[in-house]
Amino acid sequence: MAVDVVVSREAGDWADNAEWLCERAALAALSVTYDEDEGPAELSVVLADDALVHRLNREYRGKDKPTNVLSFALTEAEEPELGEDAPVMLGDVILAWETVAREAAEQGKTPSDHMTHLVVHGVLHLLGYDHETDDEAEEMEQLETDVLATLGIADPYAATRSPPGEPNLDEQPPDR
Repeated sequence: MAVDVVVSREAGDWADNAEWLCERAALAALSVTYDEDEGPAELSVVLADDALVHRLNREYRGKDKPTNVLSFALTEAEEPELGEDAPVMLGDVILAWETVAREAAEQGKTPSDHMTHLVVHGVLHLLGYDHETDDEAEEMEQLETDVLATLGIADPYAATRSPPGEPNLDEQPPDR
């Protein structure tokens, strides 16, 4: 696959292998969703902290709080003219260390597995997937679960899913 994943560590107490895990997660998500006929592509993953993500969330989404992951997809109008063989710039995925670590502990997951899930989630957003409607959320969650399974990571939504035919009255909607 002709995709370049650039991972940068800006802030936070990320694990020593965080860059490798992020690259692996991004490539796994792209392997099931990105059409290689579109040509080479590039995306970045930024390992940040709550302060940076809080600022970006406030400035670009109007939400005055940190969140676990932000995705900023680049549109064709935003892409610089680089020539015919230049990679498609997909955008940026930005993770907040403190929120990722706290959520992992609350959910009984390893920080690495939770980070991997969030990178997959963010990359899917870069590719146009969303969870604004129930159908979109179901499609996106299934893709995430499928990608994570290829990496040996358990279904992150298993605890909130009801058996077929039974409503889950305890389920909380995701922070959209």
